[in-house]
Amino acid sequence: MPETTDVLVVGSGIAGLASALAAARAGQDVLVATKATRPEGASSWWAQGGIAVARDHPEQFKEDIIAASDDTADPDAVDVLVENANDAVRDVLVETLAVEFDSEDDEEYDFTREAAHSEDRILHVDASTGRHIHVPFLNYLDDHENIELRDDTAALELVRHEGRVHGAILESDGAYEPVYAGATVLATGGIGDLFPRSTNPTGSTGDGIAMAALAGADLADMEYVQFHPTVYTGGQAERGPRKASGETASSEDADPFLVSEAVRGEGGLLRNGDGERFMPDYHEDAELAPRDVVARAVATERRETGVVTLDVGPLDFAEAFPDLVELCEDRGVDWTDGIPVAPAEHFLCGGIDVDDRGRTSLDRLYAVGECARTGVHGANRLASTSLLEGLVWGLRAGEDAAGDEADPIEAPDLLERDPDLPDDFARQKFHRLTRVMDECVGLERDPDDLNRALAVLRRLKGEVDAYVRTRTARSLYELRNATVTALLVTRHAIENDESVGTHYVVDAASESETPEPRADD
Repeated sequence: MPETTDVLVVGSGIAGLASALAAARAGQDVLVATKATRPEGASSWWAQGGIAVARDHPEQFKEDIIAASDDTADPDAVDVLVENANDAVRDVLVETLAVEFDSEDDEEYDFTREAAHSEDRILHVDASTGRHIHVPFLNYLDDHENIELRDDTAALELVRHEGRVHGAILESDGAYEPVYAGATVLATGGIGDLFPRSTNPTGSTGDGIAMAALAGADLADMEYVQFHPTVYTGGQAERGPRKASGETASSEDADPFLVSEAVRGEGGLLRNGDGERFMPDYHEDAELAPRDVVARAVATERRETGVVTLDVGPLDFAEAFPDLVELCEDRGVDWTDGIPVAPAEHFLCGGIDVDDRGRTSLDRLYAVGECARTGVHGANRLASTSLLEGLVWGLRAGEDAAGDEADPIEAPDLLERDPDLPDDFARQKFHRLTRVMDECVGLERDPDDLNRALAVLRRLKGEVDAYVRTRTARSLYELRNATVTALLVTRHAIENDESVGTHYVVDAASESETPEPRADD
């Protein structure tokens, strides 16, 4: 008998777990399949800053989200986020999971502020909020009678027929079989493995996006790739690509870490190699400008002066951010002299196009979290809204997904008839992919470079497809997914000749009167 479940969730970040919780609350049997090994393999575990809420000013929250997006966010989608923010956080994080957010003095919570927010509205647990949400969420679902969690389990292909998705082929320990579901929810996270430097965990290869695209689902805004401006990169600046999924990371690979935006929210200052504070020259909000502006400014100052450091002298860094102090000390960073930082890939604002319930253009297929394009972020995401978006859309998608029974059909025949690939095959191909994405599809984009990247990626996809036709292996499918996703990002970037938010076109920018978008807003 084929394996069936009411709802199949692929991914175990906050969005996937929220979907599973909502579906289980509706009486559904849920299987959560994640290639992550718990808990560090999911992006939500790594989230630092916190989770934004509307508090008593939803309209101001909405205005901040839209302003940060360079006025490109979908107002209706933002309404969904803002109107459900307080209730979702209270229901799941406070009342169900009992997350102990930081408090201060006699106040119930110590709300903090980050870049492009007009008020203190961010709930946090030190500078490691993600893990303090993610671990209790996993533990809670582990004990739920309607939910099964399988880690180290990858989805290779969606099972679909005539516009409907019937589940997915899952791989675990080299064996692969279809799992049929009444509804399938993709919550596969980001695309960090497409770039040599990223804040994402290893294994962020765009799996859900590629599988949905190959199945015929609509995608949108793939050109909007956000780079976080303050990442300690250690010795990685001149290093090759990150370790491919399944490879053992060395101590060198553990060097980089994100320095939370909350540090700048508390008074941290960015200084160039000459010791000068430079952000006031780029934007009136200085260090609290939108991420795209700060990231490009940091990159510019690094090119011109050699280094940029985050000066934490204006705040009590050790008291306010003990987790970051520990990270610095573990890597031998003397934070009292400033923390060297550089931009690194952080978040995809686009993805699989979904509605206000996470429904895609394919019947019974949902997408939530970073792999989904809800319209909330537009061309640039406001800090500390990713966990909230995952929670809100996860709950709505899980509830909507309930009701249909699994309908087993003939699954795609994945072949395994040729010899195994060399051990370094995937890594060599990833090196080509990340190199061209870094050089041509990064913070600043030139149309000629984008077309060069497109040609390289097309050739790479052709090579990878030739192997996928006759071999079935997780590393090969991850490479296929990364290549498909990289092509989508590049194509969308070529089609959009307007500099907006995270998509900064060099030729278009050179014709502008101001060198940086919104520098004088």
